[in-house]
Amino acid sequence: MIITIDSELLKNIFIGGYKNLELNKSTVDALNVFPVPDGDTGTNMSMTAQSATRELEQLTSTDVKSVCEAITKGSLKGARGNSGVILSQIFKGICSVLSDREDITPRDFALALKNGAKVAYSAVAKPKEGTILTVIRVISEDIFSLINRNTSFEKFFEDVIALGRDILDQTPNMLPVLKKVGVVDAGGYGLICVFEGMLKVICGEEIQLVETKAEDVEVVEHDLDELEDIKFAYWTEFFITNIYPKTTTADIEKLREKLLNIGDSLICIGDLNLVKVHVHTNTPGKALGYALELGELDKVKIENMLIQHRALVAKRESEKKPLGIIAVCSGEGYAKLYKEMGVDYVIEGGQSMNPSVDDFSVGIRRVNADNIVILPNNKNILLAAIQAADVSDKHCVVIPTESVQSGLSALVEFDPEISAEKNADHMLSSIQRLKFGSVTKAVRNVNMNGLKVKEGNYIGLSEKKILTNGLDLETVVVQLVGKLGVDDVDVLTLYYGKDVKKEECDSLVEAIEAKYPDLDVMTLYGGQPHYYYDLVLE
Repeated sequence: MIITIDSELLKNIFIGGYKNLELNKSTVDALNVFPVPDGDTGTNMSMTAQSATRELEQLTSTDVKSVCEAITKGSLKGARGNSGVILSQIFKGICSVLSDREDITPRDFALALKNGAKVAYSAVAKPKEGTILTVIRVISEDIFSLINRNTSFEKFFEDVIALGRDILDQTPNMLPVLKKVGVVDAGGYGLICVFEGMLKVICGEEIQLVETKAEDVEVVEHDLDELEDIKFAYWTEFFITNIYPKTTTADIEKLREKLLNIGDSLICIGDLNLVKVHVHTNTPGKALGYALELGELDKVKIENMLIQHRALVAKRESEKKPLGIIAVCSGEGYAKLYKEMGVDYVIEGGQSMNPSVDDFSVGIRRVNADNIVILPNNKNILLAAIQAADVSDKHCVVIPTESVQSGLSALVEFDPEISAEKNADHMLSSIQRLKFGSVTKAVRNVNMNGLKVKEGNYIGLSEKKILTNGLDLETVVVQLVGKLGVDDVDVLTLYYGKDVKKEECDSLVEAIEAKYPDLDVMTLYGGQPHYYYDLVLE
């Protein structure tokens, strides 16, 4: 248990924060709402933290003050994009509090986080809630109530991360564009990755940098129409170095005001040694001209966001499919199976978590097709899917599948070369001859279908009717197979849930084959919650 942090550990936790962010940068990038130069949030934040790490690794003096100066200087020098600059200011605020301490306590770090939030907010001309700023502010405000003189740094960072995740989940309700695209704030997610890396170092866990494979990251499809509202097209970033002797701090403030008059997304930070500027503007020449009045320019970068947007739109149009598919399911195994079957967008949900109309609308917008087939896979979800289809500008056909396994079975008949309506007819017809069942556990006592069911019993269901129940899971499944009927079928597919071990499923298969020797049994991992097994007989 660690109660205080010295200079060496302080250095190492910041390096750990960088490493964990680097490992997760592709995931952070995938959360961006706008796919433009300013939208590589994970990459920008990682490179900012990497620059701080380089400064730390070159240190010859390892007292706390030197460590803090290296973090502040390195992160500012390497700050890229809005997210990177804000991260550098969070680091600056943290380090300005810690620099005069030698044995840092959790309360010291809490005070540092509060100052980090303050400095970061002051660096942004027009702060927006629902961003990384909100995440650091809420963490810094709420962490004080969770610490006392006996709090360890293990507990401290666990609480910081928990607070961060809670507020991160709320960011879509603060920024409409996040809610529309269906993501949390990318910068806030990246900040939590930094804190998670710090916790790993505190706990003695080694963080190995490995290249993240693209296939391991689920890429978010962005709503490119959002970029049509871009007011300022040129992403402009530069440093002002070798600042003239006549330049004053007031001149830097005047520069901020001038830049704000010709652009937005402004960050102008630094002092009389070095100034970092990031701005979106239609007149980058003016921005550079204003800066030249203060000193020399270095590392000038200007990119036209509209050109990249047009290229992305053209690419998206060239890749558009004639017919797309959306499906609802719960369980990582099912989600993987659906994607392997060609589904373009999977909405998480099911019996205990019904997706909203807006969830379907987000999916419809993301699928790169003008015609879409929707598999709701649950009676309770059907109406929401229909309403979303009705209000969409795209041509959507909802197939009234009633279970996740029926949706998968229907997909076997999907033909992208025919219309959505014909697909609906063929897919529905293909599952009429199939038999579906599920096994779960009763949550209350009930009398149904002549069966007396007690809370905690395993129950075998078909079309929401209880066909069998008992105290032994394997017995109930075998009984359900018989109740569904095996005389006119050849194959049983078992999808086992997250609470079932593979060896338990293998044992069940042996019991079924012993009882019904003419039945071929296949098993697939569904990972579904609440339901131990889903069955398909065909």
